[in-house]
Amino acid sequence: MSTWSKNSIASNLLFSTLLLVASLVAVDASKASERTTNMKIRISIADKVVIATVADNATARDFVSVLPLSVSMKDLFGREKYGDLPKALSENGLRKNTYEVGEIAYWSPDHQFAVYYHQDGESIPSPGVIPIAKIDAGAEAFNVPGSVKVTIAVAK
Repeated sequence: MSTWSKNSIASNLLFSTLLLVASLVAVDASKASERTTNMKIRISIADKVVIATVADNATARDFVSVLPLSVSMKDLFGREKYGDLPKALSENGLRKNTYEVGEIAYWSPDHQFAVYYHQDGESIPSPGVIPIAKIDAGAEAFNVPGSVKVTIAVAK
């Protein structure tokens, strides 16, 4: 067999091996992403329970790591309830200066999270918030006067 044929076979074998490894890595990454984006949390507020889908970012994964969490949440501007976290979370999520009703987001300057229950058209001041989760339905449960006691846990 010529040297050229041996080199060609070796190159093809190397290419095939790399392609197989890349495929396996892509499948594993896809499964990891699936696990994160399908994760649900259960939020109990007064006599109501809402379910939220966890975002796919490091901040959200860090938030899940502090659960279960029982916290008193205060009202801000009649649009959100916010509460203190036991530790600072990762800031490796995409920041934004807007919010949607039902969104749960991290406010890094004060190590707090907020649940947005009413849209007032105002933007979030700098540095913005990092999305943690989105309530599937029932965000209006937070639309009550004053502070509320909330318990958050990974949904089973």
